[in-house]
Amino acid sequence: MSVRSDFSLDLQLDLVWSEAVHPAVKGSIESARNHMNSGSGRHRRGGKALIHLLESVRKHAADVGEWQVVRLVQDSLDYAEGRILQPDFHERHRLFQDGIRNKRLQKYVGSTLRIEFKYLAEAGREFVEEHPDAGVDDLIAHLSSLSQDALYLDAPEDRPGRYRLLRGRAELAVWVQRALQERVEIEDPTEAAHRITTSPEAISLLVADSEGQMVLRAAELQRRSGGLAALRSAVEDPTAPEHALQMALEGQHWIFGGRFVGEAIHRRLVPGDEVDLPLIRHDGALHVVELKRAMSLAGPLVKKHRGSWIPTAQVHDAVGQAVNYLVGLDENRHRIREDLGIETRRASAMVLIGHPLVQPTVPEESINEALRTLNTHVNRVEVLTYKELLDNAERSLGSTLVNC
Repeated sequence: MSVRSDFSLDLQLDLVWSEAVHPAVKGSIESARNHMNSGSGRHRRGGKALIHLLESVRKHAADVGEWQVVRLVQDSLDYAEGRILQPDFHERHRLFQDGIRNKRLQKYVGSTLRIEFKYLAEAGREFVEEHPDAGVDDLIAHLSSLSQDALYLDAPEDRPGRYRLLRGRAELAVWVQRALQERVEIEDPTEAAHRITTSPEAISLLVADSEGQMVLRAAELQRRSGGLAALRSAVEDPTAPEHALQMALEGQHWIFGGRFVGEAIHRRLVPGDEVDLPLIRHDGALHVVELKRAMSLAGPLVKKHRGSWIPTAQVHDAVGQAVNYLVGLDENRHRIREDLGIETRRASAMVLIGHPLVQPTVPEESINEALRTLNTHVNRVEVLTYKELLDNAERSLGSTLVNC
């Protein structure tokens, strides 16, 4: 991952330092800036060390309750890791205008929005005329797919000054990108996929060739199979910490079933809390996945009580932690929706914890049944072992192979 370290970030951290009060927070900010400015010549140092230093600033600020500093440092991290673009970063913190809003950028954004809204209105009208029985959800899904296809528009040679947006191109680009990742050693498969799919000649060949599409689908299945194998290896590692499990799950939302369309970028949605894996359901609502240890779990998953198996205290503690996340999301739902565009009013959660082999003397079905019984009595939270998640994903992958 490339870490951005530049004059803009340095200026913003100077603003963060001025907002900080506690000496430990100020000191950690100074450490991050000293690292940045320790490069040779005019070059600033970045790298993983800078990310760790910024995370340390965020932790110190959270520990002493300086939530404004936490928010600003999260912007620093997002900018350093490329999740905030430079014009947005400048405008958000007014880095070069001494507090004065950039009118040129404001007019540019306004003009761009006017064109976008006009296009969406025309596209929506055409869709409704072609599909008179379509509902509101169908229209929203259509407009959402257009936003993805827009990344791959091209300029026809025979129509100077005009641009063309082809339906379904985004999905095709994903196929090409994943095929390149699996089969060809290429430095930037995303850029290559963009170049291929914006070529009219390549589009014609790929769309017309059913065997070519089958190969691309097979490449996607191969990617999923590889991701599942990597996750199983991490789950069955008796020394694997929660972070290793989280890394194996990132980018693999399909493992959790067809209810989810992707992962949210932001993990710190509520001050003081950072969710392990934020997924987005088909209805646009958030689904929080709380990760605990798998084979390295300390202690049993279930215990005997009056002749029946029931979850242990550490399972209930994990459920309580997930419930606390949901309470925080409910209390901050308006701010989260306005700032991040994520709906948390109907949020749900899943706790992944343990593995049946942690308790080899207890039948796996007894463990699963005890957790399922708990699930029926806990609203909005589901508890699964990692093995049950893996088995479900394995069955899903096998079903997809059969259908292909």
